[in-house]
Formats: sequence, C-alpha cells, structure tokens
Amino acid sequence: MTYSVTDIWIIILALGAGTFLIRFSFLGILGDRQLPPWLLRHLRYTAVGILPAMVTPLILWPQATGGQLDPVRIIAATLALAMGLWTKNAIWAIVAGMATLWGLGFIVP
Repeated sequence: MTYSVTDIWIIILALGAGTFLIRFSFLGILGDRQLPPWLLRHLRYTAVGILPAMVTPLILWPQATGGQLDPVRIIAATLALAMGLWTKNAIWAIVAGMATLWGLGFIVP
C-alpha cells in the first residue's frame, strides 16, 4: 500500500494529537491534585507488573533463536534474578545478567 505525502502528514498529526491527549489526561487534569491512597497503592506496582511482561518473551521465546529456548539466556536471567535478590540493586542485577549473557555467548556456540 502506498501512502501519499498528505496521508503521511495526517497520520503523524493524528498520532501526535493522540499522544498529547493521553499524556494530558494524567499531567494536565490530575497533575496538581492529590490522588486517593488506594490509587497510589495500585500505581506503585505498575513497574513490577510491566517489566516482567516485557522481559519474559525475550528470555523464553527469543527471535534470535527462532523462538527456541536458549540455555544461555535462561542462565543469564537466573543469575540476574539471583544478583537482584542478593544485592537488592537493579543495576548490579542488570550488569550480572549482561555479563553472563555475553560471557556465555562467547563460550557456548
């Protein structure tokens, strides 16, 4: 399907307006108001719910292996989790996972 220049600009403007409205709904309307404690309690767990949902498919069904399980990725994820639990530091967990992934990537074909 071929888009004209006008179509592309309409798409860009529509996406820009949609993005603005989504952000404005939180920042513009609710920005200076105190949120109820029950909502703040639920928002605290947003990152905890989203990050595993983003990372899990990359570990269990990586595109680099055609969707097959990769022992190197499983080991790296396990060591990253262990480092995070041990140190309670996300940076060290990321460094441990990356070092394991890269190190085993060179050793295991």
